[in-house]
Amino acid sequence: MTVIIGIDPGSRLTGYGVIRVEGNQSFHLASGCLKLVSQNLPERLQQIFLGLTEIIQQYQPEEAAIEQVFMHENPGSALKLGQARGAAIVTLTVPVAEYSARQVKQSVVGYGAAKKEQVQHMVGCLLNLPGKLQADAADALAIALCHAHTRFSLHKIGIIPAVSKGRKRQSWRDYQPE
Repeated sequence: MTVIIGIDPGSRLTGYGVIRVEGNQSFHLASGCLKLVSQNLPERLQQIFLGLTEIIQQYQPEEAAIEQVFMHENPGSALKLGQARGAAIVTLTVPVAEYSARQVKQSVVGYGAAKKEQVQHMVGCLLNLPGKLQADAADALAIALCHAHTRFSLHKIGIIPAVSKGRKRQSWRDYQPE
């Protein structure tokens, strides 16, 4: 059993999703959004740090996944997104995997150019959740699911060993090609 937190960073809304993975089954533990209300960017970054710290303390994830920054048309927006992402990453004290939006969509929906509504729908189906998820929370859960699918596949093909009780957990980052 592994607990994974997925983070969809943003400078106004930061989505989070926490899942428990047992074999190839994933179960929803928590999800939501940190609404960053301050007009001051440093204060919003601190809100990300403090909000995620609370969630991490409550759910004790063993691994984390976060969306990579993609280049916006507006460089200022990309910089703010990068700062929000950095604030989220420094909160984490566990191995962090990074995935592009295309990788996440491919993993969850099966199509790398899927629309947000398709991601929301598939996340709800995969985690057996009633009702419609908020977009940023669904994205964060999709990131966590992408990581769960990736680590399961890497285990199946023998790149990372199975984790047994009493053994140190390993990350896909431990893989060293020969």
